[in-house]
Order: sequence, then C-alpha cells, then structure tokens
Amino acid sequence: LGDCPICCLPLSLNGKTYTMMACCSQQICRGCGYTNGIREIRESLDQRCPFCRHRMPKTHDEAVKDFMKRVEANDPAAQREFGNRRLSEGDHVSALECWTKAAELGDLVAHFELHCFYRDG
Repeated sequence: LGDCPICCLPLSLNGKTYTMMACCSQQICRGCGYTNGIREIRESLDQRCPFCRHRMPKTHDEAVKDFMKRVEANDPAAQREFGNRRLSEGDHVSALECWTKAAELGDLVAHFELHCFYRDG
C-alpha cells in the first residue's frame, strides 16, 4: 500500500487504519485525517481533503460523483477500488476489467487482486 502521503508513515494492511479520499484517490492514515479534522474545527474552517484540499462532499452522492471522476480519469487506485465495489455487488466480469486496467496503469494492489481472483477461480 505504501506510505501516508502526509506523514510518510507506512500504511497498515488493515483497511480500517486509513481512508481513501474520493477527490484524489490518496490513501490517508486515520491519524492525519483526525489531525486535519481537529484543526478545521478549532479554526472554524470548511472540511477539506488533507492531501489535495478539495472541499469534502456533503452528501454520499457528491462523494460518488467525485470518485467516478477519478475512475473516468483512469486513476489506477480508483480503478482498483471500483473493481472491489463491482465484486462486492457480484459483477465479476466488471471487477476483472477494472483490476486489469488498474494493473496496466501500474497499481501493485490490483495485481494482487487479479492473482487472488485467478487463484480462487
């Protein structure tokens, strides 16, 4: 997974310790997200992404719209995550296509997802 782009600490394999930002597809550790949120509350600022400073979506629909922009822009991390969502919905063909595209764009985790997909049949 790599490191948090803000604090440069390694991200855990446990998906509950980091958040993928819909606006920029960056994986931010919970500590940096928490610290940014506290700063915004103390200074009465609007909520923004800790990495790209894009305004945080107020609704789920806005978050999905931001995420789909990243998918359409061929962001490898967004393609991988989109494949994961497709798989959870039971669409194996679409998941395979998304992971393949992400792997072609250089996403290492997408290679692992493809490995597991082919291994398990």
